[in-house]
Amino acid sequence: MAIERVAIIGRGAVGLLYGSLIEKNLGPDAVEFVMDDARYARHEGEVVTINGEPCRVRTIAARDATPVDLVILAIKAPGMAAALDTMERLVGPGTAIASLVNGITSEERIAERFGWGHTVLSVAQGMDAVFIGTDMTYTHPGEIRFGAAEGTEPGVVEAVADLYERAGIPHVVEADIRRRMWVKLMLNVGINQTCMAFGGTYGSASEPGEQNRCFVAAMREALAVARAEGVDVTEADLAQMAELIASLESDGMPSMAQDRINEKPTEVEEFAGTVIRRAEKHGILVPTNRWLYERIREVEASYGA
Repeated sequence: MAIERVAIIGRGAVGLLYGSLIEKNLGPDAVEFVMDDARYARHEGEVVTINGEPCRVRTIAARDATPVDLVILAIKAPGMAAALDTMERLVGPGTAIASLVNGITSEERIAERFGWGHTVLSVAQGMDAVFIGTDMTYTHPGEIRFGAAEGTEPGVVEAVADLYERAGIPHVVEADIRRRMWVKLMLNVGINQTCMAFGGTYGSASEPGEQNRCFVAAMREALAVARAEGVDVTEADLAQMAELIASLESDGMPSMAQDRINEKPTEVEEFAGTVIRRAEKHGILVPTNRWLYERIREVEASYGA
């Protein structure tokens, strides 16, 4: 199947980045943002910029949506329930689904509603997009790594890869995507939560000091849990992720640090929450993630104070 029409749910940093690439390389009819009706009413007429230029991807309300060839979820985890409802208008018999939601649980929730047949497992990594207010900037587009779930039908991964290729979206098809998802979770557990808890940046988390110690310790705890879950995440993966962060713009920041500035709910349940729950199952101590969980909840509780 050839993918010609794409709907993106989530007009944040990741959605804007990849939506703009699709529009640039495949044209304005190839992609649209879809919002639930209430959110659309709040944001109707809002001008969002990407590297200083107005976003040219159209946004429509869910009530006006029709089935497309590919749905990309680029939301934050707290918005998953609403996104699944919005997807009801977009998913037809042959619609492929790719979730770029952080963590390792979103595809399971998608499959509960729409089945595994057209769902691929994905992670987005390496981008340095920052979205504050209505302005998004980036220099590195990162890449999407994805692959088949156990129940993904033949041809779906290939069709998604073809779309990404034509759209100019950097991507890698993974033979063991579950392992890659755990590596990304390890990275998010470290960098996202550390920068949120300390109000830090990629640079401050990479320099020697307390933030760097927290960043590495949180990742090492996630690594231990991954291995207990039967996933072969290694110290080499940890070192590679630390090097990746050190290569990004020093004053850039991950999404949870942006949540702190924008006073939005975070994905701490998908990060520290997942690590803590699965660590308890295996009898593993994860003190850094427990501290991060409590600290991030304290910051969230202070919003508006």
